[in-house]
Order: sequence, then C-alpha cells, then structure tokens
Amino acid sequence: MTTFVVSLFLPYTIDFHDPPTPARRPSPRPRTLTEVGRKASTVDASEKKASLFAAVAPTPPKTPAAIDHEEFFRLQPSAATHFPKPHDPRSLVRSDSHIPEWGVSGLFFNQPTSRADPAPPDTILEYAKAREWAKGANMRRRPSPRNKHTSRDHSRDPRWASEWSVEPAVQGNGGLTNAIRASIDAGSLRDVLTVGLIGFPTDALDETKKLEIHEKLESEHDALTVFVSDSDLDGHYAHYCKTILWPVFHYQIPDHPKSKAYEDHSWVYYVNLNQAFADKVVANYKRGDIIWIHDYHLLLVPEMIRKKLPDAQIGFFLHTAFPSSEVFRCLAVRKELLEGMLGANLVAFQTQEYAHHFLQTCSRILAVEATEDGVQLENHFVNVWSLPIGIDPKALALAREEPEVLQWIKVMQERYAGKRLIVARDKLDHIRGVRQKILAFELFLNKYPEWKDKVVMIQVATSTTENDDLAATVSEIVTRIDAVHSTLAHQPLVFLRQDIAFSQYLALLSVADVLMITSLREGMNLTCHEFVICQDGKASDKKHGPIILSEFTGSANVFDGYELGVNPWDYQKCAEAIKVALEMDDAEKERRYGKLRDVVMHHTGEYWCSNLSKHLAKVHEEHFRRDTMSIPRLSITKLSQSYQNSAKRLFILDYEGTLASYGSVNNTVLVSPQRVTDALNDIIMDEKNMVYVMSGRTLEELEMIFGRVPGVGLIAENGCFLRLANTDEWIEFSNEEKTSMLKEEVKQILQYYVERVEGSWVEERHCSLIFHYEKAGEYDSANRQAGDCANHINDACENQRMRAIPTNDSVIIEPMDWDKSTAAAHIMNKIEKESKPDFLMVAGNDRDDEVIFRWAKGLSDNGEVESVHTVSVGARNTVAMATLTQGTTGESNIIPIYV
Repeated sequence: MTTFVVSLFLPYTIDFHDPPTPARRPSPRPRTLTEVGRKASTVDASEKKASLFAAVAPTPPKTPAAIDHEEFFRLQPSAATHFPKPHDPRSLVRSDSHIPEWGVSGLFFNQPTSRADPAPPDTILEYAKAREWAKGANMRRRPSPRNKHTSRDHSRDPRWASEWSVEPAVQGNGGLTNAIRASIDAGSLRDVLTVGLIGFPTDALDETKKLEIHEKLESEHDALTVFVSDSDLDGHYAHYCKTILWPVFHYQIPDHPKSKAYEDHSWVYYVNLNQAFADKVVANYKRGDIIWIHDYHLLLVPEMIRKKLPDAQIGFFLHTAFPSSEVFRCLAVRKELLEGMLGANLVAFQTQEYAHHFLQTCSRILAVEATEDGVQLENHFVNVWSLPIGIDPKALALAREEPEVLQWIKVMQERYAGKRLIVARDKLDHIRGVRQKILAFELFLNKYPEWKDKVVMIQVATSTTENDDLAATVSEIVTRIDAVHSTLAHQPLVFLRQDIAFSQYLALLSVADVLMITSLREGMNLTCHEFVICQDGKASDKKHGPIILSEFTGSANVFDGYELGVNPWDYQKCAEAIKVALEMDDAEKERRYGKLRDVVMHHTGEYWCSNLSKHLAKVHEEHFRRDTMSIPRLSITKLSQSYQNSAKRLFILDYEGTLASYGSVNNTVLVSPQRVTDALNDIIMDEKNMVYVMSGRTLEELEMIFGRVPGVGLIAENGCFLRLANTDEWIEFSNEEKTSMLKEEVKQILQYYVERVEGSWVEERHCSLIFHYEKAGEYDSANRQAGDCANHINDACENQRMRAIPTNDSVIIEPMDWDKSTAAAHIMNKIEKESKPDFLMVAGNDRDDEVIFRWAKGLSDNGEVESVHTVSVGARNTVAMATLTQGTTGESNIIPIYV
C-alpha cells in the first residue's frame, strides 16, 4: 500500500552541468562595496547564487549602517539556502519557504527559462491596446518554413543536453517535506511516493531528457514527476494562484488597479495543471493506495481523481487560511473549487476556524447540508476536520549543533553584547504585516524612549518581485526610524532586504530575546515553533524568550494564549506588547515557555502526519460502510424468520418516501393504497406488535392520514411531537411559547428572501418552518439565495438552538434538540421493562432518518434489543443495515414481513 503525497513542487529539482565548450554565463553585478573589489576566483558557487538572488528584485535605499549589517550577515555564503547540507536531498529544510516566486531562472541552479507568453498588462486599457497590436501583428506575420527553431527555442541549447544531478529543491512546502520525512523515520508512514513538478520550466527539454529525469527520480527518490507546458505552469502559478487565489484566501480581494484579475485568462491553465496531476496519480494508482493532496494549488484534483477512482481513499489538506464565505464567494469559479475539494473523503484545515468557514461556505454557495462533522451531499458524506501542522523538533535540535550555527551564535553575541534583540523574518508582501510591525516598533521607540539605546530589532525581509510600492513604503519608514533614533554607536533597527543562511537563521532565533510576528492572515507560522525549540538555553545565554504573535495566524490558535497575542492593525497594543515582552520577569517567561514547548513537542510534524492518516482511514471505512454498494439488500426471508422467532416487536416506519410517495396531504390521502392501511391494521392486531409512523408532517395532517388505523403511534414534525400507541394525546417536547417567539424572528428573516425569490413561499408548522422555492423561475439565483438564507439563520439562531438545513428546493428550519431519535428513545423508555421488544425494525429514506438509524444501531451494539433491522429506501448513502433500492412504494417491500 503506497501513500501518494501530492503537492505542487517535488522536494527535489535538477541542476544541469554546463558543457565545457560554450562560454559560461557572465557573473551578476555585485551589490555591496566589498563585492566590487572581490575577484571572481575567490567567490564560490554559493556566493554567485546569492548574488543572483540579490539581483532579482529592486533594492530600497539603505543607510550606511544598513549596508554594514548586510555585509555582516553575508560573511559566509548563504545562497538563501534552506539546507544545513545543501547537497543532501534528505536534509532538514526550512519550514517556511521565502525565496522569490517561481520563474526566475538561474537563481540557484542552471535550468531553462520559461517559454510561456507574458502575462497580460497591468491595466485593462493597456490590455486593449496590446490586443489591437497583436491582431495587427498576426495579420502581417508570415510563416517561415526554413527555420523551425526561433530565438526562443532552447531545444538546441547544449546546456540542457549536458549532465545533470538531483538537488534538494528550494521551492515548495518545507513544513510538509519535514513532516513527511519525520513520519518515515518514525515508521508511521511507509512506501511514500511524492508527486509534483520538478520546479523549473521544461518545454526546452526533449522527451528523452524528461524520461531520464522521471525514471531517476522515481527509482532513486520515490518521486513521480508531473510535466506540464510552460504556459500551463505560468498561467496556473504566477497568475491564478498568486494573483487570485492567494489574495482571496488571505482576505484580500484582487480588485486593486494593478490586478490582472480583469482578464480571467488563467483559469483554463489552472484546470489543465490540476488535470495533469490527477492523470499522473490515476496512472500509478493501485487498489488500496492512499492519496493525500496538499494546498490551494490543487483544489480540483480530488474530484478529478474521484471521477476515475470512485473507491479511492482521498484526503485533502489546505495549508493556508480559508476565508469566510463573504470573501470566498467573490471568486468567479467558487462552485467549481468547492466541488473539487469535496471529491475527497476528508478535507482538513489548520484550525477549527478555517474548517467552520469551509462548512459555512459550502452551505451558502452549494446549498448543501453542513454539519459540524462535514458536508452531506446528495449521495455521499465528506468529513471536514482540523489538525495543525508542526515541525520536526529532533531534526531541528541536530541542526542546531552544526559548527556553523554555534559559530554564528558566538559572533552575534559579541556583536550585540548588552542589547535586547527583537528578531523577525518575513516575506515582504501584503500578507506578512512587515509595514505594520515596523510602524509599531517606531511607535514603541517614540513612546518609550528609555529603551531606544537598549533594544535592536533585526527584521529579515525576503524579496518579492511584485511589491515595489510596498518596498518603497517600508523603505521610507526604515529611513525615518534610522534618521530619528540612530546614533553613532547604536542603530535600533536592522532591516535586511535579503534572506540569510539557515545557520544564521537558527543562530538568530537562539540569541533573540523576543520573536515578533504580525501577519495579517496566515494559515500557520512555523517560525514561532522553531523559535521555541531554539530558546531552550542550551546553545546561548538567552532563553525562554516570549513570542509576540498576530491573532490572525493559525499558530495563535494552537498556543492557547501563552504567546503575547496582538492585532497587527492596533499599533498601540503592539508597542505595548513589545514593552511587556522586554520587561517580563524570568518566572513568567519560564511559565509561558513551558506551555509553548509542550504544544510544540506535542503537535509535531510526525504527529500531524500520523493522525491525518489515521483519521482518513477511519472516515474512508465509514464512507465505505455507508455506501449503498456496500450495504446488502433487505432479505425478506431472513427478516420474516426473525419476525416469527421474536416475542415482542416494535416498528418505526417513515411515511413519505417510504410508505408513500411525496405530495400534498390531500392527494396522499386519496392515492395512498388501501393495502398499506390494511397491512398496518393487520400488524397492530397482533398483540406482540407496536407500530409507529414518523414524518415531518404536522400532527393534524398525520391524524387525517392515519385516522383509519386505530392504535398506531405517530411521530410528527421529525420528532417534535409524539402520540404514543393506543392513545389520543400528543406530547410536545419543545416549549411552545419559546418556539413561537423564535419562529416569529425567523419569519422576519424568511420574508426578506421571499421578497427576493419569485415563486417562493413559507410553510409554517408547529415547531418548524420551511422555505420553499421549487417553483422559482430563476432556479440558480433561488438556490444561491437559499444558501444565503440557511447561512443567515444558522448564524442568527445558533444560541437559540435552531438550525436551517438546505434540501432540494427548500430550506428546513427546525429545533436542534429534538429529532426522530429523541422521540424513539422516549418510546423505549415508556415501554414497560417486562415488555421490552426483542425485535426492532426502522425504515426510512431521508437525511433526517439517519439519526434514528444510529439510535437503533446503538441498541444493537449494546445488546439492548436482540434483533435490530434498519432499512433505507433508495440509493442514498446511509448507516442503515440494509437497503431497498427500488424506490418508495414500501407497501410491497416492507409490510409483507407480517405474514
């Protein structure tokens, strides 16, 4: 049994060796004064890659002191490496990847450049001009049969025909990679096969070279390479993922003036890449394999695989945040994305908040029933869960013992002797809150001047290519702080517009007094987990440093308040948090640190992997048991034998959909076959039998229908009312006065939607309300309004114990505390102990019958009833023990057991 771990990038990439004949690429222009005089022969390969990194994005103005600090952190080559041992593909990687976006060729390795067409211009006006120009250019262009290889054709470039080697990738999900490796080492995962892209454009490679790479990675590294066109990858990753999905998932609607979302040209590329991943998994799948799909790049893959592999065990984990329904609904293809995720057996998130948002969004946009456990679709159930990812403490502890780390700790202690260090490392984008953090630090220096000569904030801000305005804004703030608060002997803010080596990163966490993270929204932030491990005091005299952490990160939910939680937009509170952290006494720091360490050591990457796998196996087995293909047909012969051998029998039968077809009560009375009435009367005549009919109908309607069946017990409004057998009095479980007040409040909400959905109407019952829209003219619009209606009522009435459930063509609003199972339990309690039944049969067909099926199964499992039979009519997935797939008309299938 193989576990497929499917994520966008493999943990490996390829570095092509330059052939000896062509001239090597010119060295990049040096960035610092020291580099100007440095001879090329003295710069090793990693330093060259670091210089390439520096040339990727524009650099904001620096003060002389900033240049000095940057040179200090570049005393040893870094190449923005994420590995203590760069040439060991199995070494620990940094949990959060901060390299520039994909597509910057030659950044770390010798690899082809992209051959994809450029993205649309920044504004729609420029786009219109470009289209007109392209149209004219196409009219003038003539095909050239003489030369098939254009200037952009790299297929004859000798570099891509040269020797190559497998290298650890700098792109991808580092936290996932570490968690998988930790689980393999611990033995909780076996036979893992990673699936993903190789990390660079591949159109320039011929098919032979692609086959070589694929075979080597599969045979030596257990990795399946997905090859897609440069256009598909560029449109998928650089545009749809980064300019549409990523902002929306982090509560930023991509409608700013420079957004390219006006031209939805990239959705087709997103679909193409997802389909390529699905096809790769399906082609290599064997029965019994487990498929885990990761992150927002591959939202469509679960459904695509499900269509080809209906019985596969599929899990999906979203590593980013998931927004509220108000934000997610702004996506043009919102239904397609949700349906893609719902192809999995288990959809998992970092926190319960994100899981709740997903359930709420499914209910609102797809108009489906969302429970606290998952989403009930028409013919199957999708479980929804939350479990935060963690780090690998053991591997991190070993990495801290590397000589380079210890040397850097010593160097930093000497350089910042007598200073209190606040450290931070973030990507310089609109999500990580670097601007808000620096503004808060500036306010701290202004508000508490006694600290300005004693504290240093070291902010590592890694480069991006599309945030020039933000970089310029941050640079102005940095310059202002430097001008106001710096002296000849002290600089309170060290702002590094570059990444640092992994050894420097670990050393920085070890010598820090405070870690400050002010992300505006983030799925998890594993930097703070790594900070906790580095603050044990074993390698430095600094220990137990507090964490200032944004409340909008997933890690804040895990730490249970033992961090110093802040709202990044509240600069006053952030400044106060800095003061609290710096002045915190040792006892309080130790108390908080102990709790934080317990959390980090418990929620490890291995724990995350192991529990996700166990939970997926559990829900997949449950789905398999509930699937109608797995549930046996009802055997009338065996049922009759059990009936004849019993001494006391209880029947609880659903009415509409089981004993009769759906319809209005008057029509049902007229067309209800006489045989059903006669059969019920015949069963009741046997003194060993008790019969109850359950329905969502009102008590008056049930009395009208079953007036000719004396002695039958009735359960009305899905369990809110009960009439015991052989009595005429109704038991009302809910509080009539309270229910009436709640209904009046809900009717006001429903009236809002009735006015907006033509043809809709509200049916009022004693304890429930039903919003009908089956006759609506614009069904899609009505269905969307129904989802909004259910979401609105659930939010407004949760504390009042009322719930709204979307069904086909209606929304049912009913109490949460009473259902068919509570009514059935009341019946069993009323039956005298000596007349307890030894035969129980429950038959139903709808979602509200599942609760009574579970109740009956519990009686069987506990041995309270000797012979229990639960029957589901139709093709719906169910927990019942048997099915009747012919449909309703239950009079010819269920009732004959009495003879």
